[in-house]
Amino acid sequence: MPSSTQTLTPEQTTNHPTDHTNADSDVAPDHPQPSDQEVSGHQPGAELPSNFQSDAPAPEGVPMRDDVHVHMPGPVVPAKEFQFPDPDQGIDDRAAGHESTVRERIADAKKIVVKIGSSSLTDYNGAVYPEAMDRICDALEARMARGSDVIVVSSGAVACGMKPLNLPTKPTDLATKQAAAAVGQVLLAQEWGRTFARYGRPIAQVLLTQSDAGRRDRARNAQRTIDRLRRMHVVPIVNENDAVATSEMRFGDNDRLAALVAHLVSADALVLLSDVDGLYDRNPSSPGARFVPEVKSGNDLKEVAAGDGGKLGTGGMASKLSAARLASRAGVPVLLTSTANIGPALNDADVGTAFWPREERLSAWKFWALYAADASGTLRLDAGAMKAVTEKHSSLLAVGIRRADGDFTAGDIVDIVGPKGQVIGRGEVNYDSSTLADMIGRSSEELPEYLHRPVVHRDYLSNFASRA
Repeated sequence: MPSSTQTLTPEQTTNHPTDHTNADSDVAPDHPQPSDQEVSGHQPGAELPSNFQSDAPAPEGVPMRDDVHVHMPGPVVPAKEFQFPDPDQGIDDRAAGHESTVRERIADAKKIVVKIGSSSLTDYNGAVYPEAMDRICDALEARMARGSDVIVVSSGAVACGMKPLNLPTKPTDLATKQAAAAVGQVLLAQEWGRTFARYGRPIAQVLLTQSDAGRRDRARNAQRTIDRLRRMHVVPIVNENDAVATSEMRFGDNDRLAALVAHLVSADALVLLSDVDGLYDRNPSSPGARFVPEVKSGNDLKEVAAGDGGKLGTGGMASKLSAARLASRAGVPVLLTSTANIGPALNDADVGTAFWPREERLSAWKFWALYAADASGTLRLDAGAMKAVTEKHSSLLAVGIRRADGDFTAGDIVDIVGPKGQVIGRGEVNYDSSTLADMIGRSSEELPEYLHRPVVHRDYLSNFASRA
């Protein structure tokens, strides 16, 4: 059966009419009317593991193809099985010995983003594991049969391009890496299409870059595209567009991309899958390594040392930890575990490390401004203005600004920097840099009336002070 695959990028959806049926999940909603009160702060795996299995059976009533045969690209080498220590030995006693409601939220999530790493899909030579992808697909399909929408964030494009290009190791220079991604993305999409075709389900490839997330119009287009695909019962397969992304304009890894996508589509949960069972306080192969069952705040991570990526992937445990905290700060519960645990992970979520989300979901605009938008300039504040915007949540007026850097226009996002050079937040500036240059350090009384608006209104100023 031929697969049904479509590749979409945000630019291709620019002329699509706006879908108002899910307006609450837009990346950046229309500006609210400014409040009357304007306050100025200052003055205002190598081989497929032997224990790799999906505990999820094929959904009832869905015909399976009996003429699809898969072959492993070489001998299977058993992987070391991690032994989970007693939960009472975890670094957070609050999470030990009881069933967590965060796992219930993940198990009951209606819209879920699942990120799958390169090492779970390919071998060291870049050959795809068809059997592994079938088992992953079976678990994803079983979750969808329960009524959940699933968005897949899939790594593996560069790895898949290595073998056809006769590359013995992962390329390090940008041009070769982009060439490998261009070749591998086609092969990866074909494999996803093949395995989901067993269920008669089409897939769509959605390729994103940092610039797509950094611009509100393109981020909105990406959100609308993914939302429409899932409404049409198509499985979105999201990946970074490595073939065109530059080293300066990359998400860095698909873990961060998955966290951004989770917020982009207003997901109810994020599942990060790789070759590690969960979070440990050190390398899990080290003697005395302790498993961390839950993370409720940054205090639970003080003793954790995370490592970098492996041979095939770019995202090590440090990357996954960063992505998990990013999503949880945005209000999305996260489960971190191995691909071998995909069955229970998508069933009752009773495996891996669960990250509690913040109680109040960060607004779409604030999340976008803090973590996705491209900053066009910098505003350096004095101590009084810094205290006002971080503690009193005041609007920023010109009198509290000591210096402005960059060439920006009204409506751009700028970094807000404290007296010592530390970035304390971001905001949407109301003036061009050329206009602001003559306003710096001046009170409202010293400025003409048409310049009395705050430089950054408090409704469009988001700071990092409340981060866990």
